[in-house]
Amino acid sequence: MRTVYLFLIATLGLSMAVQAEASSRCSERPKTWFSPGEISCSYRSLTLPSGPLTSREIKYELPTGTPPPAGWPVVLLYQGSIFPVEFTRDTNAPFGGYYEAKTIKTLLDNGYAVLAPRAPLELAWLTNSAGPATVYELTTDYEFLGNVMEHIALGGFGPLDASRKYATGISSGGYNTSRMAVSFPGEFKALVVHSGSYATCLGPACVVPLSLPADHPPTFFIHGFIDTIVPWWSMDNYYDRLLWHGIETGRHTDLGGGHEWLPQSAGLVLNWFNSHP
Repeated sequence: MRTVYLFLIATLGLSMAVQAEASSRCSERPKTWFSPGEISCSYRSLTLPSGPLTSREIKYELPTGTPPPAGWPVVLLYQGSIFPVEFTRDTNAPFGGYYEAKTIKTLLDNGYAVLAPRAPLELAWLTNSAGPATVYELTTDYEFLGNVMEHIALGGFGPLDASRKYATGISSGGYNTSRMAVSFPGEFKALVVHSGSYATCLGPACVVPLSLPADHPPTFFIHGFIDTIVPWWSMDNYYDRLLWHGIETGRHTDLGGGHEWLPQSAGLVLNWFNSHP
């Protein structure tokens, strides 16, 4: 009798796990003594032009279930330098990459589509190497991301709500997240800058302008206090400038964190976007 009872418990547990995975685009494997933990999410892919002779890939996925009448809200997730966004990461991934995958899973499981456009040559975004905004508008980044947003509006990624776009990213992708406020006015509901700062900053070379766009989206910052690549103070200057302009902002500092995705990242990103529908 006890054996039957244990079998029923095990079967029920397996059934619940299968149902949970069926309602998610992602599977999660816990870390053991013998293997790393892993999060793996399905994804789709398409390519859009970034210039007359060039194009780039976008990896993306939609939540399960029936979309809202206006379509799924959508998050553009921007890669850091050298490490393109991947939809599968294990706990050995550098720069806390496992928690990047956790962020993707959390967004998908909570009704957000996720789009991960590639930077040029999958290396880094041009936001802080292009100079003033007028020069940025001549870059392949500007043309490519404009094409991504147009494709969203045309339904090319599926039923997405073009009026509810959000952006986040780490490092170079954090700077590029700020670029959405500077060069794509009115396009984004809210931003989360992770281990980054203002669009034209680059590590310790960072001067946040006195004047910011009047329609700058609400922006949250996630930063490790001992980040040696993008100093914490460079984020703090941007945060203070937003406060000075009366633009909604917030921040989370991990006192022991470096230049990395954090265990708290997924929840912080989701909460900020949820609070700006």
